[in-house]
Amino acid sequence: MQVVYEDNHIIIVSKQSGEIVQGDKTGDEPLSETVKQYIKEKYQKPGAVFLGVVHRLDRPVSGLVVFARTSKALSRLNKMFAEGEVHKTYWAIVSPPLIPPTGGKSGCSATHPPIGGGWEEATHWLVRNEKQNKSYAYDREVPHSKKAQLRYRVLSRGDHYSLLEVQLLTGRHHQIRCQLSKMGMPIKGDLKYGAHRSNPDGSISLLSRRVEFVHPVSKETIVVEAPVPADNLWQALTSDLSEK
Repeated sequence: MQVVYEDNHIIIVSKQSGEIVQGDKTGDEPLSETVKQYIKEKYQKPGAVFLGVVHRLDRPVSGLVVFARTSKALSRLNKMFAEGEVHKTYWAIVSPPLIPPTGGKSGCSATHPPIGGGWEEATHWLVRNEKQNKSYAYDREVPHSKKAQLRYRVLSRGDHYSLLEVQLLTGRHHQIRCQLSKMGMPIKGDLKYGAHRSNPDGSISLLSRRVEFVHPVSKETIVVEAPVPADNLWQALTSDLSEK
C-alpha cells in the first residue's frame, strides 16, 4: 500500500494487485484494515478508526482506491460516485498489438485507433453471472442485461501488446475486463476473460491510473495519479509517455 493523497476527510492509496479492498470469505486482511492501522499509528488515534469504503477494485487489479475518513465525506463521496462525478482513468495492457482503424463503429469488433489518436467509444449490454463471478457482453440488449459504455485510446504499442487508456462511462461488474475481451483485446494475465496465460504474480495488467473529482468538503479539484508498476513490460510501454 502506498498513500498518494490524504487530508482530514479523504485518503487515497495505490493498492497492489492481490490486495482486497474489503474483507471477504478468504479471511485475508483487507486494504481497508491496513489503512485504518496506518491512520491509527500516524495520528496516534485512540480507539476505533473510522474509514468508509466508497468503491472497490478487483483483487488482481492495481492502482488508486479512495477512502473516506469522515462520515460527511463518505455520504458525499457515495453520492458523487453514484452520479458519475468522480472521473477515473485506467491503463490496460492488452493483446494483440493493435493496428490503426480501417473504418467502422466500435462494437463487437472495435476499431483500433492509432497511437495518440482520438477516443473510440464502445457500447455493450452486460449480464452478470453471480455463481461464476463473471460478466458476459452482448452487442444488443438481452434479458437481465445492463448497458455498459466506455471509451479508449491507444497510448503505445509493443511487439506483442498495446497499452490502452480507458475511461468508464458506466460502472458495471468487471466492465473493462469484459468489454475489452468482447472486442478481441483481452487484458494481459486475465484468464477469466480470454488471456492465453496468467501473469507470474497472479495480477492482471489493469491499473486504476488517475482519479479526478471536486473535494466533497473543501470543493477544491483533486487530481491524483498512481505510480506505474515496476514490471518490465509496464515500464517499456510507458517509457515514452512522460511528455504526453
